[in-house]
Amino acid sequence: MEDLLQNIQPILLMGPGPSCVAEASHAALSKPTLGHMDPYFFTIMDGIKDQLRQVFHTKNDMTFTISGTGSSGMETCFVNLIERGDKVLVLDNGAFGKRQQEVATRLGAEVDALDGEWGQPVLPEAVQQKLAAKKYDIVSIVHAETSTGVRSPVEEIAKLVKASGALFIVDCVTSLGCIPVTVDAWKADAVYSCSQKGLSCPPGLSPVTFSATAMAKVEGRKTKVPNWSLDLPLLKKYWEGSPRVYHHTAPANMYYALYAGLRSFLMEGEEKAFARQMTAHKQLVDGLTAMGLKLTVAEPCRLPVVNVVSIPDGVNDAEVRTRLLKEFQIEIGSGLGALAGKVWRIGLMGHTSRPENVTRLLNALKTILQ
Repeated sequence: MEDLLQNIQPILLMGPGPSCVAEASHAALSKPTLGHMDPYFFTIMDGIKDQLRQVFHTKNDMTFTISGTGSSGMETCFVNLIERGDKVLVLDNGAFGKRQQEVATRLGAEVDALDGEWGQPVLPEAVQQKLAAKKYDIVSIVHAETSTGVRSPVEEIAKLVKASGALFIVDCVTSLGCIPVTVDAWKADAVYSCSQKGLSCPPGLSPVTFSATAMAKVEGRKTKVPNWSLDLPLLKKYWEGSPRVYHHTAPANMYYALYAGLRSFLMEGEEKAFARQMTAHKQLVDGLTAMGLKLTVAEPCRLPVVNVVSIPDGVNDAEVRTRLLKEFQIEIGSGLGALAGKVWRIGLMGHTSRPENVTRLLNALKTILQ
């Protein structure tokens, strides 16, 4: 029988996710697997919680990781905090804001959306007007919109949301480990991210954190959480119980990889990590500009780790990406939704964000476009 794994070639991952996996996380995956109720495995889980609190900049007790990708983290926040009939406002300026609306609607919430323009940040003044017109139970936003490469001013919007009395859910899937995420300073109530972007781990885990206010809402629900596997009170017994109560078979080796990725990030220091990614972003912008290519997002709200580039007239999107992959072993992303076929999304997240990788991509693009 053919071994298909032998045919896997190393690919430079420069799309909107996943990013290249750091060696420490690769090595962690090969450690002996422990059982999900092993006492030493609980020690590793505790280490992950401590590290996540540092990376999220929070003192929240309920800070841990969901066994599932970032979408599972999103659903964890929504299924636990929303009950049928709750009034939810989604601050939407891209594909992942649309996804938040979809999930909230499926849960029976009364969902309104502040529909922003793709490629533009959510505007605080528009949020203020919306909150003045209606009382909401929950407001949600995407901090760094992966589909458009835009960063919204969460720190300003958070003040408006908290003044309104609503709970605040923040998607930090593409911002954690890439740009500052300060959960307690924002007074955010539920924040979720992923393992495979700024933290340079394989996909499969979703770090989350919940405020005491959010946990009070969960524990005071009139109905059961509709998703058993993402039920916070049950997960809390596994992550914090004394004794620990079995909930699910945790993917032990993925937990090792996340622990190693968080440790690497904290040892480098977040300021150095952010500066390294910004330096790579500037190198990329300079190189693209020299080739006559343009970024679609204005610099003040531009996300440095997901660079959205306009495809020149007459250039075939799929053909360029296919040649990059087959001839140069480089992956970049295509546009989503209304941007499909119009833009490329170039990721510079985490371990991917290194000068030699930027140079390699620029040289390959130059060869193909010429």
